[in-house]
Amino acid sequence: MENNSKNPSGSNDVAVLRMPDGTADISLPVKYDSFGNRFIDVTKLYSQTKICTYDPGFMSTASCESKITYIDGDKGILLYRGYRIEDLVEHGDFYDCSYLLLHGELPDVDEKEHFRLDITNHTLIHEKFMEFLKGFQHDAHPMAIMCGCVGAMAAFYPEVANVSDPAQQIRACHRLIAKIPTLAAMSFKVHLGQPIIYPRNDLSFSENFLYMMNALPTQKYQVDPVAAKALETILILHLDHEQNASTSTVRTAGSSQANPFTCISSGIASLHGPLHGGASTAVMKMLLEIEQLGGLDAIPLLVERAKDKENPFRLMGFGHRVYKTFDPRAKIMKEISDQVLSSLDVDDPLLDIAKALEAHALQDEYFVKRNLYPNIDFYSGIVMRALGIPVEMYTVIFAMARCVGWVAQWKEFVSEPLNKISRPRQIYSGHAEREFQIVSSRSSNVTAFKPPPERMYSTHARNPHV
Repeated sequence: MENNSKNPSGSNDVAVLRMPDGTADISLPVKYDSFGNRFIDVTKLYSQTKICTYDPGFMSTASCESKITYIDGDKGILLYRGYRIEDLVEHGDFYDCSYLLLHGELPDVDEKEHFRLDITNHTLIHEKFMEFLKGFQHDAHPMAIMCGCVGAMAAFYPEVANVSDPAQQIRACHRLIAKIPTLAAMSFKVHLGQPIIYPRNDLSFSENFLYMMNALPTQKYQVDPVAAKALETILILHLDHEQNASTSTVRTAGSSQANPFTCISSGIASLHGPLHGGASTAVMKMLLEIEQLGGLDAIPLLVERAKDKENPFRLMGFGHRVYKTFDPRAKIMKEISDQVLSSLDVDDPLLDIAKALEAHALQDEYFVKRNLYPNIDFYSGIVMRALGIPVEMYTVIFAMARCVGWVAQWKEFVSEPLNKISRPRQIYSGHAEREFQIVSSRSSNVTAFKPPPERMYSTHARNPHV
């Protein structure tokens, strides 16, 4: 990978590790990113010293070098390939941003049209998939269906398993960007028990998804341009976000040279977790809870409860782990939220609660001093609710957008000549070596596994033994 790092000293800087047992000092190279941020390179630490670093959750560890996305959480900056997210939303569209992340530069007129056509012409799904989709339970969560379907696509496109072929890399990336919205809409239709709607080549990316999700064979459906623009903005804002849990999962799966479809499926599985992709869903659940506790009148009391560390109640959708001042995406989504609520004139008590909660928090000194502003998940949940998108589809739409970042990150990784399979170390804290005992001589162990009651295995009145 070409090195654009900025070393302020211009020399080969090193950090010195001094062990408490008095052994010799260990010199470690210092690397710099494009903005001069420092990183200690411990790549050869174990091979040279038999010492490992320990960093659960990668709180202080860069797992890779990438040119795709940059976040400055202290200043509230998000860049896609060097472009501010605010400029991309204002002046670009989904195709501009997707091409940029995947190929490194904004497309010219011909490149953009060729890219748009290639995505549009790959939106159809193999007809065999219809049989596969019918095998899911009617009440299966769309994300569970998505995870299975995207992984199964590896069986339909085995040629892309040659991940070292640049042409197959691009083909896989384009197919995934094109087909995941179709699979997402199909998953929702299966969830509802409605007929599957095929994509249309005369619609834009966001229009096509809204059409496939909402249309019925029995009546005409017209996509609302305000809704399509709002959805496109949500997609652009969620395309990529550095090395988050799902993106790191995709890179880890890709390090084994796995089929790209299974790599993206692993990202979907990671995103399905409530701590990652479920934030907007959690916002809606919180608003429902507020409504049940008294609605607008309950907000002042609940805000006070949220400030109390001893109280389990928490306001979801406020603050961000990465952004210490403000989330630039949230500022954009707030504008979109205001436009959508004004244009569509939606009558929904939950949206009224959300607006009142936002106003209360923005004026509360506790939240202002701690920079606990409404984040992108708060406003995304409001917008999707206003657009009539059901809560079970929130994470699916997140996955549909993030797929672009996933394939860009996957392509960057597999294109590197020196990429290595991921193999983290561990601190082993189990038993030291011990002798095997035959069963008659073993003592009872209170911590051993005890089978749970059979009723715990039964869900939705299904056969617990299946």
